[in-house]
Amino acid sequence: MEDNRPIGIFDSGIGGTSIWSAIHQLLPNEKTIYLADSKNAPYGQKSKEEIIALSIKNTELLLEMNCKIIVVACNTATTNAIQELRSKFKVPLIGIEPAIKPAATHSKTQIIGILATQGTLNSELFNKSTAKFKNIKIIEQVGHGLVQLIENGEINSKEMTRLLHSYIDPMVAANIDYLVLGCSHYPYLIPQIKTMLPSNIIIIDSGEAVARQTQNILVEKLGLSNESDIEPIFYTNTNPKVLKEILNNKCKVLQINF
Repeated sequence: MEDNRPIGIFDSGIGGTSIWSAIHQLLPNEKTIYLADSKNAPYGQKSKEEIIALSIKNTELLLEMNCKIIVVACNTATTNAIQELRSKFKVPLIGIEPAIKPAATHSKTQIIGILATQGTLNSELFNKSTAKFKNIKIIEQVGHGLVQLIENGEINSKEMTRLLHSYIDPMVAANIDYLVLGCSHYPYLIPQIKTMLPSNIIIIDSGEAVARQTQNILVEKLGLSNESDIEPIFYTNTNPKVLKEILNNKCKVLQINF
């Protein structure tokens, strides 16, 4: 059954565009609406109550835009607010969590690293996920400052390189063989991170898995799909310059208040 209502996606800023990109690649005919709540970035330094309130606000706005499914393209929002969102709204909601399971399952050294926000690492959902892997040593590292630099368009700055080395070098020294990126902003740092890692260390992010889950919910459970090619729309509540740049100036970006 064709349903031309859009897929709604929100994040604390521009980082969730890495999730949007994976969804758009897998489902190119689906209309998408993306909300970048950059005014309130980063979510990772906010209280659980603040994160829930912001997530509800974003979800309500996407529902006003007639979205048929909503992707919470933010690890911090998922790990802190997804249960509240699912209890409050009837629309299918897809979250994003750090991909601990594939890393823990395939690790040969039994030591894996995770780079994430404070809000994600402190969350009850994250701690439940990691508790399942008692034989694996998980080195947790808060990515202080990374989201702000990405939001400011400073992905390749000297400060970014300095911070990344300070976070990643100790994990390499600890003999990790998997590095899990636990924030949807961080895939934009993969080119830099790769230069800091030995070739045996595998980087994992959640983009493809979220895209497949979105497809699964749409097609298999809801029986909904869209076969028309509609231009995606991106909304931000701050200056759209950096968001336009990260999308290579190829997509429609509008600044609105929300």
